[in-house]
Amino acid sequence: MMNTQQQRIPFIYKLIGVFLLFVAAFLISVVYGAAETPVKEVFHALTFTGKGDTINILQEIRFPREVAAIVVGASLAVSGAIMQGMTRNPLADPGLLGLTAGANAALAVALAFIPSVSYFGIMISCFIGSAVGALMVFGISSMRRGGFSPFRIVLAGAAVSAFLFAIAEGIGLFFKLSKEVSMWTAGGMIGTTWGQLQVIVPFILIGILVSLFLSRQLTILSLNEEVAVGLGQRTAFVKGILFIVLVLLAGAAVALVGNMVFIGLMIPHIVRAIVGTDYRFIIPVSTLMGALFMLLADTLGRTINAPYETPVAAIVAMMGLPFFLFIVHKGGKGF
Repeated sequence: MMNTQQQRIPFIYKLIGVFLLFVAAFLISVVYGAAETPVKEVFHALTFTGKGDTINILQEIRFPREVAAIVVGASLAVSGAIMQGMTRNPLADPGLLGLTAGANAALAVALAFIPSVSYFGIMISCFIGSAVGALMVFGISSMRRGGFSPFRIVLAGAAVSAFLFAIAEGIGLFFKLSKEVSMWTAGGMIGTTWGQLQVIVPFILIGILVSLFLSRQLTILSLNEEVAVGLGQRTAFVKGILFIVLVLLAGAAVALVGNMVFIGLMIPHIVRAIVGTDYRFIIPVSTLMGALFMLLADTLGRTINAPYETPVAAIVAMMGLPFFLFIVHKGGKGF
């Protein structure tokens, strides 16, 4: 029934529908907050046709924050989709499989040993940490005969993530950097600046564009590796490029907002229910859906207990954990 409905509605209409929802979520996010902003002021701020304190606040504080929510949501959703496709593991998520924990540990090391490190240096540290975390998880989970299995990878991810988070906490305590480390790892867009976005956004855009370019190969990989080899696909090369993309996307997200789990798990499952299993459709819709989700989560965090902020990571975790348990209960076939 679902497949029949998916075939009846052309993909372009689904893409336009998700895009319109994304635009609506963006407008809601910039209008509502601790202090609601008139729509007229938002229009003037977007078009640079007015002046005033409210417009300055929108342009220098709220707009960068919402752009950060967009790029982080998109990068985590796409990286989750890639991981699920590469490993054929329905429980794969950058936050569950060591990438974000590795980035956090590397960030703590950089702050401890290079106190004057620039934002670009922090981002490079996060890239390296993401790669190390992912390699540890995949290495441990493939040591036993039988290769990867969804639950073995998740168990290895949980163990490695706990270990790397402990390293980050230990470094923070030993070097008296707990406050600085926790500010990064709390998961939030507070204080995001245009300067930070100028450094981060190009890496995220490159990662998403490369994943779109390799989406057909990823679709074949997600079905069966033997079939991919039989069709002449260079699986090792494709996996290597996709692994680099994963490191770029997860590392950039952590460098910008800290630890954020479950987005990469939830969004691809939801998107597959809408567009099917072809990654040529999953990647672009996941980009928009991840951005939409993060915009709504950030808006909820700013308004649910205004004028105080509820951590976005807590809101995402409250929604993500039941979803994770649901997918486990269904054996990875919830949708």
